[in-house]
Amino acid sequence: MKALDRVRGIGKAAGVAGNKPSFFIVLLTLATAGCSAESRTVGPDLPQTPPHGAADPRIARYERNVYQVSQGGRYFTWYGCGACHGADATGPSNLNDQQWANGSGFDQVYRFIATGHPGALARYGERIPTEQLWQITAYVRTLPQLKPEKRRRQDVDQVGEGQGAKWSGPVS
Repeated sequence: MKALDRVRGIGKAAGVAGNKPSFFIVLLTLATAGCSAESRTVGPDLPQTPPHGAADPRIARYERNVYQVSQGGRYFTWYGCGACHGADATGPSNLNDQQWANGSGFDQVYRFIATGHPGALARYGERIPTEQLWQITAYVRTLPQLKPEKRRRQDVDQVGEGQGAKWSGPVS
């Protein structure tokens, strides 16, 4: 009861009429609802398997989540994808034009990253954890909409982080 009285007192001090803490409940609900595009999942909900076709319901949780897409951008750099695709993903294997020979569906891009890179030393699906492949796939599929200034900002943010074969350790 003391906690409720405290909330009522705060409400009165803030000029909220009445003894109901509904104003704060609404405020809290709105504040938490605005964060859904950046939500992070930990635990058993993380994908343990590749996508099960284009209609896999897990795809939306990655493509619509700003956090998952940005993590994919980090891993794109960490695993040295820029060596072939260029730092801005417009290299010899251009990812910005959406003219992908192996399909542009989420499941198709995932499969190609995991198993289909000709000339790669190992299949990336054997070297990169499943969740990180999901994140990289979400990032790659958003590249055509990614503005150059946001990509540059991401590059600045990643100075000192792992960058494929060029990484020599953290910046001190």
